[in-house]
Amino acid sequence: MNVYDNMKALGITLPEPPAKGGMYSPCNMAGGMAYISGCGCNIGDDIAAGRIGSDFTLEEGQALARRSMLNVLAVLQRAVGDLNRVRPVKILVFVSSDNDFFRQSDVANGASGLLYDLFGGEEGLPARSAIGVNVLPGNLPVEIEAIFSVD
Repeated sequence: MNVYDNMKALGITLPEPPAKGGMYSPCNMAGGMAYISGCGCNIGDDIAAGRIGSDFTLEEGQALARRSMLNVLAVLQRAVGDLNRVRPVKILVFVSSDNDFFRQSDVANGASGLLYDLFGGEEGLPARSAIGVNVLPGNLPVEIEAIFSVD
């Protein structure tokens, strides 16, 4: 299975990796693992702000989670050079949610679904947590951090 063939078949191109937003490393490599700092859902001039459940629907939240994962993969691509060398291990999805929105795990499916499609079905699915939060930096609706094993 080739990640880039899957990307091509799905019409996916990775965005430019997002700019750093502070004093941290976008990707820290240690012990055969790549730890990716939180990536939001903004790509280029396509900016999203607000909360899922009030400003965005569940389906829009899933699309925003997918965009966050594209940013994660762009950071990972820059760090390791070849996404065929990695396997998703764990993702943590933060969802800025309205107080009456309880489907954070469904929002996270937008990110997990992308990994499923790119990395080969069930083997491409990471362990995962989805957490509802009051606000995220820059009023982001979704932010994702991730861990990948690297060959």
